[in-house]
Amino acid sequence: MKEIISTDRGPKAIGPYSQAVRANGFIFTAGQIALDPATAQIIQGDVARQSARVLDNLKAIVEAAGSSLDKVVKTTVYLKDMNDFAAMNEVYARYFSANPPARSTVEAARLPRDVRVEIDLIALA
Repeated sequence: MKEIISTDRGPKAIGPYSQAVRANGFIFTAGQIALDPATAQIIQGDVARQSARVLDNLKAIVEAAGSSLDKVVKTTVYLKDMNDFAAMNEVYARYFSANPPARSTVEAARLPRDVRVEIDLIALA
C-alpha cells in the first residue's frame, strides 16, 4: 500500500508526480529544487542559497509525512557543476550534522528550470 504525501509547506509538484510517497515504512521524495513554496518562484543566487531552500523544502515534506531529517537513510544530490560541491556540502552538513545518511552526488547536464542543485531522499516513516 502506498500513501501520497502533499503539503503546502513544500513546493507544489510542477508535473505529474507527488511530493512524496510513503510505502512499506519508507518515505520517498521527489527531487526538490530551489522553489519557494509561497511564490512558486526559483530562489536566485549561488548553490549555497539554493541548497538551503532545497533542504528546507525536503524537511517540510518529510515532516508532513510524519518523519524528520534525522530519519533520512539516503540522499541523491544532482549538481549543475561539480565545482559547486564544497559550497553545497557545507550547507548540507548543517542539515545532517549527526549520523548523516548515505549519499550519492552527481553532476547533471541540465536540471529543471536551470537550477544549480536538486536533491531527493529516502527516509524511514
